[in-house]
Amino acid sequence: MKLKGICYDSGMYMAFNWRPDFDVATVRRELEIIKKDLHCNAVKITGSDIGRLTTSARAALEQGLEVWFSPTIIDKAQETTLAHTVKAAVEAEKLNQEYPDKVVFVVGGEFTLFVNGIVKGRNVMERMANLAKDFGQRRQPGQQPANIAESIARLKAAEHNRLLGSFLGSVAGSVRQVFHGKITYASLVWESVDWSLFDFVGLDHYRAARIKDRYAEMLKPALETGKPVVITEVGVQTYEGAEVNGAGLGGDIIDEKSRYLHYKLPLLGRLIRPKLTSGKHVRDEGLQARELVDQLTILDNAGVYGAFVSTFVEQTKPYDDDPRYDLDMGSLSLVKYYEGGKRHGTTYPDMPWEPKESFRAVAEYYTNH
Repeated sequence: MKLKGICYDSGMYMAFNWRPDFDVATVRRELEIIKKDLHCNAVKITGSDIGRLTTSARAALEQGLEVWFSPTIIDKAQETTLAHTVKAAVEAEKLNQEYPDKVVFVVGGEFTLFVNGIVKGRNVMERMANLAKDFGQRRQPGQQPANIAESIARLKAAEHNRLLGSFLGSVAGSVRQVFHGKITYASLVWESVDWSLFDFVGLDHYRAARIKDRYAEMLKPALETGKPVVITEVGVQTYEGAEVNGAGLGGDIIDEKSRYLHYKLPLLGRLIRPKLTSGKHVRDEGLQARELVDQLTILDNAGVYGAFVSTFVEQTKPYDDDPRYDLDMGSLSLVKYYEGGKRHGTTYPDMPWEPKESFRAVAEYYTNH
């Protein structure tokens, strides 16, 4: 792979800010570590605030990293999303002029789920539920559920992909008017995208047990476009069974209601401690490390141009010594974060986190490949 990347969140807002603490000195230090110790040559920076995005991108460029500038807003109207994206592209072009050929603009990602008006639903969860309901009802009585290939084919042929295509055409055309570098879109495998609009094929590609045997094969349509294929997100969580469930947002073991109330309510939230769901959950850093190396190896062998491991740090899924409250188990991050700066790491005493086994595994892989 030519691009050896990591995803870095400057503060995406989905129900609440996923990076409550944005300290510029910390951001600069983290990006220095990403370059020198994680051995990345690229970083995909996401976030809802354009100022944070630009600050983080500049810090990454100063380290010599290639920046994939990725503005992300959730559950907004298409007109609002388009305006925000173009505004971000104007700022990205300023960096592109200063650092030629070092900035790629990601016009968005997973619009089918994240943008209003493509699939019915007021928010991400409703749209996911409506998709599942719609395609479940299309089966004939007594018919077995479709396999993965059939499900993807049905989704690609559905009406929402026409709406997605129309919106992507508008976004790509508008961005090209103000940003003069290369652009891409971070797609889902079942989104039908006209890749002639873009310079790279971007694909968020997580692995779960149900697609393990077809994980590489699912890349074939993307590779057949003739354009460089970049895996814009790949990752796995940090608990026993994560390799079976697949990586989503961690909600399979995190009590999302407690996390939402803690971070959403300014005062009362302090009285609510985020926790894991009931049941016995076992932390397994080794599993996360092994799975990431295995997936990167498969992607490398398949011939992708690059990959961005998701993700570096997740502040709203902090580590805790008590397994009941160790939200880092449900995190994709390569470091375990200590909430509120209450503790600092031993490897990096100036940072409020400690590298996990996956950090060292990815660093070694990127060094040797």
